[in-house]
Amino acid sequence: MKKYISAVLCAALAIGTLSGCGSKTEESAINVEDKAYYEKFKDQGISINVYNWGEYISDGSESGMIDVNKEFEELTGIKVNYTTYATNEEMYAKMKGGGADYDIIIPSDYMISRMIKEDMLAKIDYSAMPNTKYIMDSFRGLEYDVNDEYSVPYMWGTVGIIYDKDIVTEENIGWDILWNEKYAGNILMFDNPRDAFAIAENMLGYSMNTESADELKASAEKLKEQKPLIQAYVMDQVFDKMGAGEAALAPYYAGDAVTLMQDYDNLDFAIPESGTNIFVDAVCIPKTSKNIEAAQMYINFLCEPDISLANCEAIGYSTPNSGAYEQLDDDVKNDGISYPDEDFRKSSCTTFVNLSDEANQLMQDLWTEIKSAR
Repeated sequence: MKKYISAVLCAALAIGTLSGCGSKTEESAINVEDKAYYEKFKDQGISINVYNWGEYISDGSESGMIDVNKEFEELTGIKVNYTTYATNEEMYAKMKGGGADYDIIIPSDYMISRMIKEDMLAKIDYSAMPNTKYIMDSFRGLEYDVNDEYSVPYMWGTVGIIYDKDIVTEENIGWDILWNEKYAGNILMFDNPRDAFAIAENMLGYSMNTESADELKASAEKLKEQKPLIQAYVMDQVFDKMGAGEAALAPYYAGDAVTLMQDYDNLDFAIPESGTNIFVDAVCIPKTSKNIEAAQMYINFLCEPDISLANCEAIGYSTPNSGAYEQLDDDVKNDGISYPDEDFRKSSCTTFVNLSDEANQLMQDLWTEIKSAR
């Protein structure tokens, strides 16, 4: 993912560290609060397997960005084997199918609650991760993990519509624009059922967490109506397609919109006034992990304020880490995209919760039907 970096972020990398970030001087480097904490597994040949969303960590691929995994390896001596997935459902299917040997995963809220219910996650010890003190109170005790036993918040954001200002001229952009025949063949759509159904549910006046079979079926019919207008169902492909001007409209995540807007002046982002999903992605340890202590050390490292800042600036998503948030520029905090107005968040944003097995299965079956319909 392209970088989303504040104006004062220095473009230089020196000896694998980020200097001049936020209010830091050029001489400063990424700080860790307790270097001795990270020395426990040095020279022991330990490795951890990390499974994360694509384009969802600072990886050093751009000037001014650090490679978070490399920094962790050099600090701890623990090797990081890093692979990626495109959707919660892809990650879940791989974990559920067995044979997946991961120590760290980063699911979204509703998937976390599902995996807790199915006994797929290990309990984690917050006391073993002192940097969790930086997790803001508003991201503690949330419905998907009420007692904060299985997850540590990583990033959060909202869903809206990325659009090409040169083509889309409407002033008030709502979800219905994705059904506008004027843009036939120029519309992209989520390639995952939960996000796609949420849009249709909102348009029909239903809860984004509905379990009603009738409402799910009505939402599926709404999505079928849209299908003839769609150019493609996408996830990470949205970057290439919107960046290259191959499409004019795409519902997607605010963090990715910010990233695209940094690189393409013709792109903008709208959060429909009718409401949207607000999501939290959190770090979890699968119950099958063989390296829980090392995994908790990795989580603690992600919670270092400088590391959390580097990640949120690199990927464009919003941080739940108070130490990182305090270092952000005011123009980022007030852009209306990364950190929407609190009143709007409380009144018009819905957090996904885990649905019943029956509702999940019905949604998946309906989604398969939608995708296969001609």
